[in-house]
Amino acid sequence: MKQAIARIEQRIQQATQAAGRQSSDVTLVGVSKTHPAELVHAAYAAGVRIFGENRVQEAEEKIPRCAELAGIEWHLIGHLQRNKAKKAVMLFDVIQSVDSLALAQALGRHAIELGRAPVRILLQCNVSGEDTKEGIAAHGWETDPQIRAEVVAVVRAIGEVAGVRIEGLMTVAPYSDEPESVRGVFRSLRLLRDALQPELPNHQLATLSMGMSGDIDVAIGEGSTMVRVGRAIFGERPAAMP
Repeated sequence: MKQAIARIEQRIQQATQAAGRQSSDVTLVGVSKTHPAELVHAAYAAGVRIFGENRVQEAEEKIPRCAELAGIEWHLIGHLQRNKAKKAVMLFDVIQSVDSLALAQALGRHAIELGRAPVRILLQCNVSGEDTKEGIAAHGWETDPQIRAEVVAVVRAIGEVAGVRIEGLMTVAPYSDEPESVRGVFRSLRLLRDALQPELPNHQLATLSMGMSGDIDVAIGEGSTMVRVGRAIFGERPAAMP
């Protein structure tokens, strides 16, 4: 695993250098979903500090088994149902998959009830238009004034929710054997972030979470500040944990 992580770090360094950026500009999230806590410990020992999980139920079993790892941070990167929002607030440091005003309100309400700091969130945006992808519907925002207005309206509303702090945007690009074919998706998210920042003066949209094992190089070239890598670190996923 140490060698696998070193290879990812080298790819990040090469991609940032090619883009005229610093490797420190890009944060690595090890996607540990469906992998056991023992592999989280191994990745932590190799230098990974942020881990991404897809399901609240799985994380509820895994996170306590990693409690002794100082400085570890947990991100929820999978779709979150509102009825699991309270547990998510209790478990995760960052919720990357906020895709509606109602979900943001639920997270904020629970954060206030629990007396914790505002929940750090990313807004998941579907800029590719893929039906199978979650996220705020933002495909075509650059050219369609109505879509742009709808996106701005929901983002403004989320920005006013007490108990949450928006730190950026996230997207999941379509799978492709040709990473260059999804460059436009990453560019669209970066431009959307730039367009939304003036609408959210009380939030700093510094994070662009985009790029996974197969396309991190292209994503970094288009401005990604956070890449989510699972397979290239942990190998193929086993069957999901019960």
